[in-house]
Amino acid sequence: MSTKIHALVDALGNPLRLLLTPGQAHDLIGADALLPQMAAKVLIADKAYDADERVHKPLASAGKSTVIPPRQNRTTPRQFDQALYQTRHLIENFCCKLKQYRGIATRYDKTARNFLAALHLAAATIWLN
Repeated sequence: MSTKIHALVDALGNPLRLLLTPGQAHDLIGADALLPQMAAKVLIADKAYDADERVHKPLASAGKSTVIPPRQNRTTPRQFDQALYQTRHLIENFCCKLKQYRGIATRYDKTARNFLAALHLAAATIWLN
């Protein structure tokens, strides 16, 4: 059993929303659930979120911008702010802090509900520290 953790963090790397999806699901499944509630004006994400119809156009229509590097198979590569993209390390730092909790790193919980509850507890602990 594998699970993907999708996290939406603020500019300081503090968690705002967490979502679990099956391990075989594409990252855009998490984007569909998390992005409509995003309050920030800029989304910084990795190449997996480079989708015009599901990410770029909905956010542009909401007046938000994206900083996502283009996938290599794109016929017309888009430009992105490389300096701003480097701040994406905050989400990576948050994920590394989550993995310091043994129950999260090894996924002791058998049910997704209990695992998500453990994620929320660990995220709250990270946020308070």
